[in-house]
Parts: sequence; structure tokens; C-alpha cells
Amino acid sequence: MPGMNSGLNPSDPVLVAAFRSALLHQGAIALIMIVLLWLVWATARTWRSSAPVATGSAKDGRAEPRARSLLRTGFGVLWIFDGLLQAQPKMAGGLAAQVIEPTAASSPAWVQHLVNWGGAVWSYHPVQAGAASVWIQLGIGVWLIVAARGTWSRLAGVASVAWGLIVWVFGESLGGIFAPGLSWLTGAPGGVLFYVAAGALVALPEQAWAWCGRLLLAGLGVFFAGMAVLQAWPGRGFWQGTTAGKPGTLAGMVREMSGTPQPHALSALLSHFASFATAHGFAVNLVVVIALAAMGAAFLTGRPRLVRYAVWFGIAFGLADWVLVQDFGFLGGLGTDPNSMIPLILLFSAGYVALSPAPHEAAAPVTVGMIEANGAGTANEVIGDAGRGGQPEGLRDAGQGRRRGWPGVRDAGTGRQGWPGVLGGVRDAVAGVGARSVGAVGALAVIVLGAAPMASAAANRSADPILALAISGSSASLDVPAPGFSLTDQNGRTVSLDGLRGKVVLMTFLDPVCSTDCPIIAQEFKQAGQMLGAQASGVELVAVVANPTYRSTAFTRAFDRQEGLAAVPNWRYLTGSSGELAAVWRHYGVTVENLPAGAMSAHNDLAVVIDPVGHIRQELDADPGPGTSSTRSSFSVLLSRYARQAMGQS
Repeated sequence: MPGMNSGLNPSDPVLVAAFRSALLHQGAIALIMIVLLWLVWATARTWRSSAPVATGSAKDGRAEPRARSLLRTGFGVLWIFDGLLQAQPKMAGGLAAQVIEPTAASSPAWVQHLVNWGGAVWSYHPVQAGAASVWIQLGIGVWLIVAARGTWSRLAGVASVAWGLIVWVFGESLGGIFAPGLSWLTGAPGGVLFYVAAGALVALPEQAWAWCGRLLLAGLGVFFAGMAVLQAWPGRGFWQGTTAGKPGTLAGMVREMSGTPQPHALSALLSHFASFATAHGFAVNLVVVIALAAMGAAFLTGRPRLVRYAVWFGIAFGLADWVLVQDFGFLGGLGTDPNSMIPLILLFSAGYVALSPAPHEAAAPVTVGMIEANGAGTANEVIGDAGRGGQPEGLRDAGQGRRRGWPGVRDAGTGRQGWPGVLGGVRDAVAGVGARSVGAVGALAVIVLGAAPMASAAANRSADPILALAISGSSASLDVPAPGFSLTDQNGRTVSLDGLRGKVVLMTFLDPVCSTDCPIIAQEFKQAGQMLGAQASGVELVAVVANPTYRSTAFTRAFDRQEGLAAVPNWRYLTGSSGELAAVWRHYGVTVENLPAGAMSAHNDLAVVIDPVGHIRQELDADPGPGTSSTRSSFSVLLSRYARQAMGQS
């Protein structure tokens, strides 16, 4: 999956520092936005000239269903926890290659292509994508927690569904449902799919909670029954403790998890369970199959007593699996969530709670005095008190010459209407918003803060230059005269540095018979020229032969044909006599070692940016590193950026 893997070390200090800086910068912006939002709201409440101030609580005569509250707050906390996990320093450079790609590797080719297409955004723009994931998940979590009722609350559920599906498809490779070895024990059908289910339930109108508890339990019953059949299916390796002298499917996975970095006590516990599963594979799988089938049957009955027993058993059994098999879901590497057990426990617990609604959750007759505008304020603010004749705020007696109609529109008898009234109406509208709604707006702003850069990165198919800097290190900014030279290009024409005055020169050193780094660097230079567009006419792409043996124009022309450079008008591949080349190498600090005949030369990789007046402006290590599509694009972006800077500096 070449588009997915950036080939970088997740601990690279350049990437880690850039990721930390992005989080701090965006965090400061988020804090400023929230403070300003809160100040505007508090000021409007203070200056409000009429009607009682909103309390921010819902006053429709009914409390939020307990099951809905459990899902909303529980999954809100999970989203926040996942957002904090996304802020791990290694996440920017490691998620695509160490989490997403291995997850997709065992899936069919079409799944890998799908995941690779979506995950390329992460590998091309790791800092932007990493920071965006943090803020989106933190924002969704806070939104779910603060928005208890009304439209804002249901929209939080919709946001949870939307982002959860993106993560499930591209982050979990469709939950691995098309990969071999699918099992409830290891997290099937993907933990984030339970976030999606919970978000969909939160997005339902509250009236639906009169019946959705039984529907949820019935769905979970079918799910557990299906997982029991899948677990019992022969030939999948779960019935055997050992296979061909090696640990079976379950034992092997647990043993592998026990070897990952984590506390020694937990590692030892996993190791003991792996040994037990190896020795008693059939018995372990039989217990799992019976437990899943029993929970499925109990949930399908819908009987509160049976469901209660199944819930308590499911909590205990799920927690045991979470520890012994899933290793808490986030330990031993770049964990992004607690896997499937905790969200699944929240789901079936909410289903049981919904079976027996509390007395205060029963439907109550809704009167005019109970109208609640999605948590925006109290009934008094919408209806008005008896002293105002029960009229909505803003509708006053015409004889008093007071406001009538929409805020800001005055009685015709006064002949007064204008911006002061309109602004007063806006002020009163802002003041009428409840605290929870203000919190929801703030959470939405945080989500947008993350989503906007990610959307911009997705539209940009050129990689972030941070990748090239992470591989090659920071470049040196210089302003020194470039050593002159006079060599022969691939077409036999003499080319000198003096003859290139007036143009920016991007120069490197390539071995024409190299089959490793040099072709990659040549493609990076070619792509840099394409990125310059119309400005490419002011830039020369120059390579100097870095091989004392294979230095004739026949070799340079063959290299150009091989790499598709023969038709690039501003490409110059220069060569000369051994003495001429040696002088250029020495002046530019390039060391070339002549290896035995028939072999490539050994030389250091270097790129130099020379401005139109002949001064070196940038000098950078041109080591192509892993040579992936993202790093090639990144180096090209860096070269084109330096070329534009050199044009402006001359």
C-alpha cells in the first residue's frame, strides 16, 4: 500500500515537534474562540433589557430518558478519551503505517485500495490530519455531553455517526469484516461501529425511546447469536489450542499481544492466559460460544429479568475479554481507542435501562407553558408571564407604544425603526440561549477547527514538505557565491553556471547507472518543475554526473529516457572529464567513491538552490529516504518552494 506508508520513523523529532506545535497553536485558537463565545453570551445576558434570563434547562415536563443519557454521556466520554489518544506524540508519523495499513493488510485487495485512497490524506499530510482527528473527536465528545436535549443534542448524534463511519471505513478497514479470523473476541465488527449505533440512537426523537429499547436489545440479540455461529464455525482455528505445533488463532494473538510494551504484570497475565488457551483451546472456545449464544437468546426474549442477568454476565464477560484478549485495546503501541468491549457494554446496558423507564420518563401532557425551544431558554421566555397577558416577548400592547412583532420593529405610531432595535433584538436572542446550547456551539467550533484543515489537506494532493525535512533534516539557508563550472549536457552542448544567470538553478548529483536513490531524486526534481507551472520557465533543473567511470553522454541520455526526462525542456544532465567532474564535486562538498567496474558509485545526496545572481540560497540533504509516493511529493514541494523563494530574493 505505497500511498499509505510515509516510511518515516514515528518518533522522528521533526514530525513530533511539528505535531505538538500544531496542537498547541490550534488549542490556543480553540480556547480563544470559546472564551469569546462565552463573553458575548454573558454580556448579552447582562445587558438584556427585558424578560427573565434563560436558565438553559429544558422545561417540557419530562426528563431525558435514562437510557439516552447513558449513551450520550458514555460515548461522549469515549470520544474524548479517543481524542486524547490521538494526541500521542507518535501519532502523526505512525498511525497510517503502524495502525491503518496493518489492519487493512489482511483484507481483500478492494478494501486495501479503498483504505489506501482515504488514508493517503494522512500519509501526505500527517500533521494536519493528526491534529484534525484530535479536535474532531474532542469536539464530538464535548458536544454529546453538554447538549442534553433538543435539536443540538440530536445533531451531536448525527456528528458521531458521520465521523464514526469515516473512522470505521478508513481507520478500521470496515471493521475487518472481510478479513479472515473475524471474531467477537478480537473486536468484530469494529469498535467504532458501536459509536455509530449509539450516535444514531441519540439522533432519534426522544419520543422514539418508548420503543427503541426493545428494538436495540433485539438487534443485539441477533448480533450475539451471529457472533456465536461465527465463533463456532469449524476450520477457523478457534477450536484448536495448537495448529501444526504452533499456538492456535486465539492463543497466538494473545501471545503476540503479551509481547508488546506494557506493564509487566499485565504482560504476565496475558502470557498465562495464552498458555491456558494453548492447552485448553477447545474448552475455551466452547465457553465463548455458549456465552455468546446465551446472551443473544436472553436479549431476544426482551424479558427484563432475563435481560438483567444477561447484562450483568455480559459486563463481566466483556471486561474479562477486554483485559485478557484485547489488552485494554490501547496498550502495546499506537492505540487509538479502547476497542469494542466498552462501547458494546454501554449499548446493551442502555438497552436494558430503556426496558424499564423511570416514572418521571412517562409521557406527560404538553401545555403551552411547557414549550421549550430546544434547550434555548425557559418557558417564560417564549410565552411570557401572566403580567404580560401570556403574550410572547416582543408583542406588547399597542396603546403603550412599546414593541410589537419581531424584536427591533417598532409600533407604527412611533415611527421609529432601525439598527438600535435590531441590535437589541439580536442581543435578546443571544441572551435567550441556554448555557448548554452555548457549550454545543463551542464544541461545534472545535470540530470545524479540526475539519477545515483536514478538508483542505484532502484537496491538496501534494505532500507536506515536513516529510522531506523529517528525512533530510532542516536545510541550511545561505547567501554565498556558487562555485562556477563549465560542463557538457546530455545533448553535447556546453553549459556553464555563468550562462544560467538570470534563472534559479536547482542542482543535484546523480549516478546515471544508479538503480536506488538517484532515479527517485530525478523524479523529485521533475515533479518540482511541474509544480512550478508557468514559473518553471525561470528555473533550470540541473544534475551533475556522480560516477567517475560511467560518465559519457550515452549514459546520461539513457538515464533520461529511463526516467522520462528527455522531453523536459529545462532539464540539464551535465558531465565532463574526470578532472572537471572531480573539481565540481570538491567545490560543492560531494564525495564520490569509485566502486568496482559494473557497479554504482557511492556518493552523498545533495540538493542546492542557486538564485538568479549566482548565489547559493539553500543547501539540503537530498536523501530520498524510503522513496514512497508521499516522500517524493514532499521533497518536490520543498524544492519548488525554495525555487520561488530564490526568485523573490534575487
